[in-house]
Amino acid sequence: MPPEPETIVAVATPPGRGGIGIVRVSGVRAATIARAVLGRLPKPRRAVYGSFLGADGDAIDRGIALYFPAPGSFTGEDVLELQGHGGPVVLDMLLSRVRGLGARLAHPGEFSERAFVNGKLDLAQAEAVADLIDSGSKAAARSAMRSLQGEFSRRINALVEAVIALRTQVEAAIDFPEEEIDFLDNREISKGLEELLARIDLVLLSTEQGCLMREGMRIVLAGPPNAGKSSLLNVLAQIDRAIVSDTPGTTRDIVDQHIQLDGMPLHLLDTAGLRATADAVEHQGVSRARAAMRQADRVLVVVDDSRDIDLPWLMSQIPAGVAATLVRNKIDLSRRAPGVRARGTIPEVFVSAVTGSGLERLRAHLKQCVGYESADAHTFIARRRHVEALRRAREHLRSGKDQLVERRAGELLAEELRLVQQSLCEITGEFTSEDLLGRIFSTFCIGK
Repeated sequence: MPPEPETIVAVATPPGRGGIGIVRVSGVRAATIARAVLGRLPKPRRAVYGSFLGADGDAIDRGIALYFPAPGSFTGEDVLELQGHGGPVVLDMLLSRVRGLGARLAHPGEFSERAFVNGKLDLAQAEAVADLIDSGSKAAARSAMRSLQGEFSRRINALVEAVIALRTQVEAAIDFPEEEIDFLDNREISKGLEELLARIDLVLLSTEQGCLMREGMRIVLAGPPNAGKSSLLNVLAQIDRAIVSDTPGTTRDIVDQHIQLDGMPLHLLDTAGLRATADAVEHQGVSRARAAMRQADRVLVVVDDSRDIDLPWLMSQIPAGVAATLVRNKIDLSRRAPGVRARGTIPEVFVSAVTGSGLERLRAHLKQCVGYESADAHTFIARRRHVEALRRAREHLRSGKDQLVERRAGELLAEELRLVQQSLCEITGEFTSEDLLGRIFSTFCIGK
């Protein structure tokens, strides 16, 4: 006889003290646990108020209980929620009571993983649960909600259906050559490939936008001392985050700040001024600045536009392969007009952190660098793996088209279409390895 599936339990509210604390239970023992803790089994989906009883019959707490029998629950299993007071000691006592009745502590993301396994959510929707919790802006929250409601999954599933239709045509021609169907000369196949490529490109563009909204950019402010890097960070963040001083070398360590740029998160890092120094502490700060630049998506090289600088030396400090923009600050002193211009391969932006002149052009430049557009009603949250899966699907589709046009190889086209379908289905979880599932759900918070 197979063992009884495990029942899991976790505190579903954040750690610390609060007005409300929720203990969530999922599994076959949820009803038994409800009878023991509440003295009765609540009616499905009906909130009841009462005492939460300990093993000795004394009340641990009083609160609201909700019972959701399978399959009409978040996880698809029997689910019990105990909503009491948010004191850590009380919640720990209630958690221990439920564990004593046969439940074990849930792993991070295990409730969402069970929802996926039981068909309540596909993988993209399950990921959107975590993204909704972690969203750092209203735009990100709305986009995560659209993904959770299935908008992203519906677009992926529509692409899968189109691939299946193409595969059916191609494989029918391969399997039944006596029907004299020359699919190599069939314009419908070529037209279908072109249309599918265009549709994948469109979804990929939206997915890249959604990925930027979730992950954003890592921007490092670098440059010589007293160029106004800290002032620029403060004005972009709209708070006095970094110390501003006329004394060179004020910034010794990295100062970081997260901001939102039309819904796209930016991770700004202010670094020590780049110069040769005998000061041991400042030298360490310069070393950290160089390390931060190596990990940046883009470096803003901030210089004082009112002073002469050794620009070739300064630009040589930027690590190879890291994108950079030269920000000429203090145009209020140099009397230069705000704007953006190209200097070879390095763009230049003219700003004043003191007056705010040119800052909107700098913000627009940063969005343009990554191809980000402001979130709209059709944007959905996405992850890097979604982008990579769509890019693989596009490459397999292009390869399949080459097989058709250049080699007239129907079997190879059919194989490429199979790989297109597999890549797309990885997004929703139809073809996903157990290792990938483990990595994805381990990033979720406990109790979700």
